[in-house]
Amino acid sequence: MALTPEDVVNKRFQSTKFREGYDQDEVDDFLDEVVAEMRRLVEENETLKSELEQAKQQAENAASQPGSSAPAAAVSTDDPIDAEGTTNLLQLARRLHEEHVREGIQKRDELIAEGHSQAARIVEEAESEHARKMEVFTQERASVESHIEELREFEREYRQSLRGFIETQLNTLEGTGVEASLASAPSSDQSE
Repeated sequence: MALTPEDVVNKRFQSTKFREGYDQDEVDDFLDEVVAEMRRLVEENETLKSELEQAKQQAENAASQPGSSAPAAAVSTDDPIDAEGTTNLLQLARRLHEEHVREGIQKRDELIAEGHSQAARIVEEAESEHARKMEVFTQERASVESHIEELREFEREYRQSLRGFIETQLNTLEGTGVEASLASAPSSDQSE
């Protein structure tokens, strides 16, 4: 299927998943260049076809002029300069047509290659950016996990310290209660 300037104008790109997408102005400018070049080539091709058609008509007219009952090949014997000029003109038109078609194909291939390389560069940049961000996230995650582990260790030590303090206080209270009951018991014995 031949690519037309309208195909290029109507082409829509999908956005990328790694970042916001292509620079729309850059893509639009590039597409404008492609469209302008394609339109120029199409117009040039049409002009060459028209010139070729005119040259063919001139050759046919020269072959069918009154007084010339012979076919075009016989005209060349009657008027070798005119037939040679027509032949040269046809060859020139064909050569120009082929040259312009080759240039168009070459330009198209260059534009496609440039588009592919630009797309590869954009994908590579996106992948590099993704890898960089993943590395940052991994480092941040490791830092947060380390901080969480420090907090857990602090909690364990604090609980042990609190438990030890409470047990000491309980032992002190129990010891004070026993001493108080012991101290109060002899005084009650003495009063009897």
